[in-house]
Amino acid sequence: MTLGGLALGVGMLVDNAIVVIENIYRLRGSGMGLYEAAIHGSEEVTAAIIAGTLTTLVVFIPTIFMRGMSGVMFKQLAYVVSFSLFCSLAVALTIVPMLSAKFLHPENAGHNTPPKKSLIQRAFTFSSRMVTMIEDDYRQLLRFSLNHWKLAVASTLTLLIGTLAIIPLLGVELMPSADEGEVRVNIEMEIGTRLKVADQKVKIIESIIKDAVPEAKNISTSIGGGWRSRGSHSGRIRISLVPIAERMRSSDAIAADLRGKLENIPGVKIRTRAGQGLFILRMGSSDNEEKLQIEIRGHDLATADILMEQIQGAIKHVEGITDVQVSREEGSPEELVMIDRLKAADMKCNVSQIADTLQTVLSGTGAGNYREAGDEYRILVKLGDAQGIGIDELLDLSVVNSDGESVILRNMVHTKTHQGPTRIERKNQERMVVVSANISGKDLGSILHDVREKLKSIPLPQDFSIHFAGDYEEQQKAFRELLLSFLLAIILVYMVMACQFESLRDPFVVMFSVPLAVIGVVLILFLTNTTFNIQAFIGCIMLAGIVVNNAILLVDHTNLLRRREKLPLKRAIEAACQHRLRPVLMTAATPILGLVPLAIGIGEGGEAQAPMARVVIGGLLSSTLITLILIPIIYALFERWKSNERML
Repeated sequence: MTLGGLALGVGMLVDNAIVVIENIYRLRGSGMGLYEAAIHGSEEVTAAIIAGTLTTLVVFIPTIFMRGMSGVMFKQLAYVVSFSLFCSLAVALTIVPMLSAKFLHPENAGHNTPPKKSLIQRAFTFSSRMVTMIEDDYRQLLRFSLNHWKLAVASTLTLLIGTLAIIPLLGVELMPSADEGEVRVNIEMEIGTRLKVADQKVKIIESIIKDAVPEAKNISTSIGGGWRSRGSHSGRIRISLVPIAERMRSSDAIAADLRGKLENIPGVKIRTRAGQGLFILRMGSSDNEEKLQIEIRGHDLATADILMEQIQGAIKHVEGITDVQVSREEGSPEELVMIDRLKAADMKCNVSQIADTLQTVLSGTGAGNYREAGDEYRILVKLGDAQGIGIDELLDLSVVNSDGESVILRNMVHTKTHQGPTRIERKNQERMVVVSANISGKDLGSILHDVREKLKSIPLPQDFSIHFAGDYEEQQKAFRELLLSFLLAIILVYMVMACQFESLRDPFVVMFSVPLAVIGVVLILFLTNTTFNIQAFIGCIMLAGIVVNNAILLVDHTNLLRRREKLPLKRAIEAACQHRLRPVLMTAATPILGLVPLAIGIGEGGEAQAPMARVVIGGLLSSTLITLILIPIIYALFERWKSNERML
């Protein structure tokens, strides 16, 4: 996130200086003296750039209340961008006017620099003429829009509604997938498999990997041991790949190819996936690293096992799901001793007597303490070699009843062979079992939709419930916090503008530029096949403070012309828009150009921050272009309703 903050900060750092210099140029071109232009030019835009800077800064205030993954990521971005904007504001209001008064010579004033033989000067002249042509076309388009404002508003609403219809087509996930240069292979065999046999199987798998993955830099293998080990029957292989610039395949493509080559090894369950660094964020709550996790909560273990098998079979064939597994391992064999209470009562024995006898025989019963020379030892009474006793020998033991008679244990109990669970997982004081899977080729939101459709056909037993966990659970938490932050950012932006304009109406007009950013955000996500995730959401929050800057410039200058030069409404709007066209275009272009490298996703892990850059670029493009037309219309409508002044 620091890299994203630097890219955005560099792009926004020059925005305030651009506005000041452009206004000084305009006044200097109208015949005003150099020093007077520097003073008056900076004074005219001081309120606007302060408001624009503060609206961008206040969107980061809600980060104070954010927790979890989104809070950690957003705070880094907030520090970098906030510091950049403070520096930009201070320089634009002090150093930039001073340098302009000292170095802007009369021959450089104005927008049309006389052509010279230098190639740079020719390029400058050409670009200046192009901007002049854009200004002429914009003036005509603005005049047409003001005269036909109903058509302009209807066209904008139609475009907005059409864009909103595309939203269901966008993918949704927690974080964008990034090529981390690693592939992981998890190996599992039958419980009780000897270490020597497991080692032989792993060597076969290693040989296949070496032939199938020429991009491997090194291969690390572990069997049995490790902090997440489940026994000698399991193993893990981590394949570190060469840098992405030195290979033709992504880590996902390598994992998919390797998955097909390892699926037919007998006696081994193999799960292959690309490296996912974010599993560390869920390490404390679950042993699963898979993105899709379905929790089955209920008390009865047998019913949970049946439901687990049904869900596993149902989702196995969903497109995009790979490596389905369950968290409950095969149970270990055990013998259940069932007491027949009626027979025990007839023989004058109670359940506690039988249970105490079995405990004494198998695990021992404390019979006091032995003290010697200041040391104390516990006395444990148990049957010698209790671990080697058979079930028949156990049942031949006797229990003394209440009459002091010995009763053979076999006469009061019967046994049942059973497989007991190796562990019982719990969450929120409920027993649970987890069906988990990796995803490949599709986003999490689309896969969850398909999984829900499959689960509708599975009857849910009484007292059982199904919950989605893993990335989906983290995504819901993060999105709730980000949505609250977005709403707080909107309110804070409006409050800042209300204080700056000393009006409630003008900030409301400016806020119309915020929904216009939705058009660009949705379109750029759709066209670039980018999912909506935490990074994209953070970009939307930042847009709430950035896109209003252009509208602030237009509204503030329109108010200035009407107040100082007493221009009629329409003439003031046209003059303000013409004067502020270049600053608006330039201040929008600088952050866009600064974020282009990040949006392309160049380099290792570049895909992780690309969604934020793409969202900001798309939102700025659509909001800037439409703001130049719609905000003057909205301003004119509000002013006309206020004072009954004719718009035309």
